[in-house]
Amino acid sequence: MVAEPPPEGPLMQAWSTVRERKPAPLPVAPASDRSTWGNPQALHGPSVDAIMARAQDDLGTDWPVVPASLYARYHRDGDRTLYEDYVHARHQRLTRAAVTAAVSLEPRWIDEVVDGVTALCEQSSWCWPAHDEVGDRGDHVPDMTRPYLDLGAGEVLAQLAWIDALLGEQLDAHAPGLRRRVRHEARSRAFAPFVRRRDWHWIGLDGDVHNWNPWIHGNVICGALALLDGAERDEVLALAVAGLDLYLSRLPDDGAIDEGYGYWWNGACRALEAIHLLQQCFGPLDLTALGALRASIEFPAAMNLAGPWFVSVSDSSARPHESAPWHSLHRAASEWGLTSSARFAASRVEAATAVATEDQGCGRTLLALTDTAWHRAMGSAPPAAADVWLPSIELGILRPRGHHRLTAVLKGGHNAEHHNHLDVGSCIIALDGVPVIVDPGRPTYTRETFSPRRYDIWTMQDAWHSVPAIAGIGQGQGASWRAGEARMSSTEEHGELSIDLAGAYPDCPAPWWRRTLRVDHAAGTVTLEDAWPAFAAESPTLWRVIIAGEVDHGHGRGPVRVRTLAGRTVVLDWDATLTSTWDHRVIDDPMLTRVWGDSLSRLTVRVPHAQTSASFALTIREEP
Repeated sequence: MVAEPPPEGPLMQAWSTVRERKPAPLPVAPASDRSTWGNPQALHGPSVDAIMARAQDDLGTDWPVVPASLYARYHRDGDRTLYEDYVHARHQRLTRAAVTAAVSLEPRWIDEVVDGVTALCEQSSWCWPAHDEVGDRGDHVPDMTRPYLDLGAGEVLAQLAWIDALLGEQLDAHAPGLRRRVRHEARSRAFAPFVRRRDWHWIGLDGDVHNWNPWIHGNVICGALALLDGAERDEVLALAVAGLDLYLSRLPDDGAIDEGYGYWWNGACRALEAIHLLQQCFGPLDLTALGALRASIEFPAAMNLAGPWFVSVSDSSARPHESAPWHSLHRAASEWGLTSSARFAASRVEAATAVATEDQGCGRTLLALTDTAWHRAMGSAPPAAADVWLPSIELGILRPRGHHRLTAVLKGGHNAEHHNHLDVGSCIIALDGVPVIVDPGRPTYTRETFSPRRYDIWTMQDAWHSVPAIAGIGQGQGASWRAGEARMSSTEEHGELSIDLAGAYPDCPAPWWRRTLRVDHAAGTVTLEDAWPAFAAESPTLWRVIIAGEVDHGHGRGPVRVRTLAGRTVVLDWDATLTSTWDHRVIDDPMLTRVWGDSLSRLTVRVPHAQTSASFALTIREEP
């Protein structure tokens, strides 16, 4: 297929004014610049020391092998983690070696980089098995004649580009011909497929644009700037910038990410990083038309509950790994003039700790190690958090006031969001930022995760979100099953979030089902109330909340005390005349146990249907 760029968008228009310039190199000092790599004042010392110590442990050991049997295993039994772990270990070792080589310039470390780069060039596939098309053809091992450009291939391409920019001179001296080999592999495995095929699903030409778009396009832009020249480079850049425009054009005005907080880093953040590269290499761009991307910079801070805890919707985790590349957020916020978000990013790390790590990716690591403005900002006091309303995803957050310590979150939306769970109407209640009524998040990805069996996974089901089964009916799958009439109000005394749930349920017997989350700041209480008109139904409504912490059930009726994961206590109270049951879900998946421990609890209240309009309410109060 002939390469044709998508319609020109605001980023393409901005870049077109500077694209005729000869681009500067990638914005990292080469290892020969000793004012950077030989100057401890120009580097983040604790991070460099930790990376070099781990590199020292690597030296003399075998490089991680990427087993074909594990590639095949995904197609046999659905396990994708083991193969990807080997790939990530190889990437991380190479980044460690590159940093150590740049600091030391010792031949043994240049050789270590040569070995790592060669290992990537010889790897049968840069694609992760979960994404490759070989399974569609009945094969279980890579087809080197038909390379597939996915997230994994993009990550290899970008790592080779950054290492070429950092250590190109040393590689030429130590292993002449290796850089030519890198360019050959980059062309055949990434650039040629990218240009030749225009049916990549992740471009979003069908209107479905998600985080793959900026993640891959950003890595292609990085690779083209470092590894291509002349007309070949210009063709690839034009396609990549135009493709990235599709993502930017579909970002909502409020900057919200329907995939959840965890996917901001590999979605909007990747777009910001790509734009940073374009501006560093070509010069300043007019970005005034990209207001939605600017708004997205504030999304991470908006999703923070407190400390390590974040709002978890879709496949995001309530307690993400702490190795997030906060430097990327700080730089973007600073460049776009968002002081509060820059302070938030700087507050997440301490200057005396190792905060730039090799698992963030080679480019992110190199830039974080050498950004002295970032080093000076680390440890800043966090900004005050405010209430949040994101209309594009119908998500609201009511924060504490005064002595009140409860945070309340309500989600509307629909059931075809990216990384969707059946969670329309789900709520999160946190005490001191620690969730008590929770969204479980996602387990380890397998073949089933993004298959027609996705909703067989218990964490994706409405039965394990804090939503009702109205007259025993579960939520529908697809974009047509959605919340209605979402709204929020907030004062110093009270806050309220409200949505209509009826539209999320197939054949819902009620014409409306109003869910309201109310916060009384003076009393220190949150009330979750459902109200509905009279209707006829044989089955009662099963009203559910998912709870993390140690539950004192009593006799199965309210009130119930819950000791949170932080050791504080809340009291849950509801109509004690109704039948209540408790389920105890044992957790063994490491993605979940690191957040919630070994179990979650579910309270189910059977609510009969009266002949007149009715309601049911659960009150949560903090115990002094």
